[in-house]
Amino acid sequence: MDNMKMIILSFFMIIFLVSPSYGEMYKWVDEKGTVHFTDDVSTIPEKYRQDVEERKPPKETAVPEMKEKTTSSPMLKASEPEGMEVNLLRRGEVWMAQVVLNGRVQQNFVVDTGASFTLISKDAAKELGLAIDENTPFIPIASVSNVILTPLVTLKSVRVGKAEVEDVDALIYTMPSGQEGLLGNSFLNRFKVVLDSVQGRMTLFQLEGSPSPDRPGGYGRDYWAGRFRFYNRYLSEFKRLKADYEKRGARQELNRVNNAIRYFENQLSELERKASLAGVPRNWRE
Repeated sequence: MDNMKMIILSFFMIIFLVSPSYGEMYKWVDEKGTVHFTDDVSTIPEKYRQDVEERKPPKETAVPEMKEKTTSSPMLKASEPEGMEVNLLRRGEVWMAQVVLNGRVQQNFVVDTGASFTLISKDAAKELGLAIDENTPFIPIASVSNVILTPLVTLKSVRVGKAEVEDVDALIYTMPSGQEGLLGNSFLNRFKVVLDSVQGRMTLFQLEGSPSPDRPGGYGRDYWAGRFRFYNRYLSEFKRLKADYEKRGARQELNRVNNAIRYFENQLSELERKASLAGVPRNWRE
């Protein structure tokens, strides 16, 4: 039993010590059952040579060349438009921003992301030379007691910090709080607006980007759908008011509302034209 252990041990020791660098190995077993290994066949007694088992060394496997991994720099994300920062002034419970109207009249306006229109005072309208006549469209504004028809004008430009928008709809309406005006969505809807009440700062990110299949005309679905909803909602309201004024025989109010209907129908028609040229899907225009 001890001899068998020694034979097995010798066998494993030989296997362990054989290096792949050796040539062919030969295994033979003598009459006592002892296993022998040699790399020289001439050392094997002749009577055992016919039963020799040839053992070839394991083939050297080529170590794959370690190619240096090229750390491909991650694809740069489409750079987001740089925001335009605007310092705000706190007055009571509202934030104010300095605006420039038509490139020459500078005032401080309340920032209101929930207001549909920008508001300017009668004094500002007069300073800008904005005339109100029988063809001026009027927009209904709900007050505490009733609905007030308010003249709608178009400002050539409104600039806040470095952000500037041309052809901005504005209502001529003197705010009861005595503020000079209000910056509403007829300006702000061209931007993604981020308000930082801690730092007293507003950052405006341009919404318009490069035209692409999912951004026809450079704008996404939310922008296009929002513009169509805006005009359709007001047209529906004007037509309801028109029917009411017709019943009451209120000729002046009826004339003003008819002007507003024509104005918004023209705006909607122009929006439809731009959307068609840009390839805006039909279900974005409902």
